[in-house]
Amino acid sequence: MTRHLPQTVKNANELTYVAPEQEKATGFWLWYTEAYDALDPNGNVTIKWDIMSWTPDGYVAVVTIYNFQQYRHFESPGWSLGWTWAKKEIIWSMLGGQATEQGDCSHYKGNIPHCCKRSPNIVDLLVGTPYNQQIANCCKGGVLSSWGQDPANAAASFQLSVGQAGTSTKTVTPPKNLTLKAPGPGYTCGPAQDVPASKFISADKRRVTQALKTWNFTCTYSQFLASRAPTCCVSLSSFYNDTIVPCPTCSCGCKSNITEPGSCVESDSPYLASVVSGSQENTPVVQCTSHMCPIRVHWHVKLNYKEYWRVKVTITNFNYAMNYSRWNLVVQHPNFDDLTQIFSFNYKPLTPYASINDTGMLWGVNFYNDLLMQAGPYGNVQSELLFRKDKSTFSFDQGWAFPRRVYFNGESCVMPPPDAYPMLPNAGSRQDYSLLTVITSSLSTLAFIFVYA
Repeated sequence: MTRHLPQTVKNANELTYVAPEQEKATGFWLWYTEAYDALDPNGNVTIKWDIMSWTPDGYVAVVTIYNFQQYRHFESPGWSLGWTWAKKEIIWSMLGGQATEQGDCSHYKGNIPHCCKRSPNIVDLLVGTPYNQQIANCCKGGVLSSWGQDPANAAASFQLSVGQAGTSTKTVTPPKNLTLKAPGPGYTCGPAQDVPASKFISADKRRVTQALKTWNFTCTYSQFLASRAPTCCVSLSSFYNDTIVPCPTCSCGCKSNITEPGSCVESDSPYLASVVSGSQENTPVVQCTSHMCPIRVHWHVKLNYKEYWRVKVTITNFNYAMNYSRWNLVVQHPNFDDLTQIFSFNYKPLTPYASINDTGMLWGVNFYNDLLMQAGPYGNVQSELLFRKDKSTFSFDQGWAFPRRVYFNGESCVMPPPDAYPMLPNAGSRQDYSLLTVITSSLSTLAFIFVYA
C-alpha cells in the first residue's frame, strides 16, 4: 500500500513531512499532520461575523459557526470560541451563548457588562434555555452535526452587543486570534476577511435585508494538532482464510501501566467503576488492549455469491468513559460505486474526486443505533453491506476486498500493513476454494428461503 502526499500545497504550513528515519523513531507514520483532508478537500468551518445594527458605543452582531465538513462533527461537551479584541471592547449582553468568565468589571457603575475580558471565551447555551435568551440555531449544548450527515443541524449562532467599539463601518475592527475548540484542539483559524454583507430573506420571502458589515473567518482541522496519536484502528478477516488480522500493536499508544499507572484499565478490574466515575469529561478511559485504541473497526469479507459479495462491518468502543453520539464511519473502497444494499446503517456516497464514487459515509439510524455505547457488552454497532461485482475489477486477490482508508468521526484509523492481509488459498487449493464458495452461497440462500418463506 503506497502512501501518497498531496502534489500541490498552497501554504508551506499546511504540510509536515516526516522522514523515514523519523517514522521509525516515532513508531507510526504521521501522515495526516496537515490541514488538508484528501477525502474532504473543501471541508472547513466558516465563522461569519455579521454586524446588524449600531449602538451608542458599538454594535450588535450575530456570529454564526457553519460546519462545512462532510463527516467531522462537534461532540459533547461542544464547541467553544475565543478571540482577542483589537481595542478595548467589552460585551454588554448576549443571546444564544455566554462567556465562560465575566472578568474584572469593577470600574463600571450601574449597568454591568456581561464580559470585560480582553480575550473572552464563548460557549453555547444548553437545550431547554428560556426562549427570551435564545436566537435561531442556538442552544444545542455546543453539539453540531457535519454538513454531509445533517446539514440542518450543522450551524450554531449567538448574538452579542459590543461596547467601546467603533460606530461605523470605517471605525470598527474585527477581533484577532480566533480560537475554535470542538471540544478539543485541532482547528486553526485564519484572520478576518472582508466579504460582501450577508443578506437575509424575510419569513414571507418578499423582502431582503442585509447586514451592515460582514467578516468571515475560516478554520481548518489537523488530526495531528488534535492528537499526536491516532484514536482508532482497523482489523480484517475473511471467509476464505482462518487468519484474523488484528489492529497493529500500539496503534494508538502502548500499554504502560508499569511506568505510567492508569494508562488503561483491565476489563475485570475491581476498580473499574471508581476509575470511570473519577475521570474528567471527554477524557478516555481505555480498556487495556494490544492496540490501545478507543475505537476498533472490523471489516469481515463474509460471503461470495455469483454476482454479489457481502461484507460485515463492526465498530467496537473500548472507551469506558464515553458514548459516541451521532457517530459516523467513512470508508474508501473501489466497489462503493456498486453498493446494492446496506442493513441497519444510513449511507451517503462521497465524491472527493468528482466523478469517482469510491468513498461512502455510514452512520446509525436515529433512535436505533446512532449512539455507540461505552465499552462493555453493548459497546458495539454492526451492519452488512452487499456489493454487486464489477467483473472488470472484482478480485479477492492482493487484498482488493479490503478498504483503502477508514475514518471514524473524521479521524483517520490505523490500517494493518498490506503484507498481513488475509491471503487467498494457494494455487493447489483453488478448486477446493471454489467448491467452498458454491456450498456457502447455496446454504445461505436456502436459509434465507426457509426463514422468510
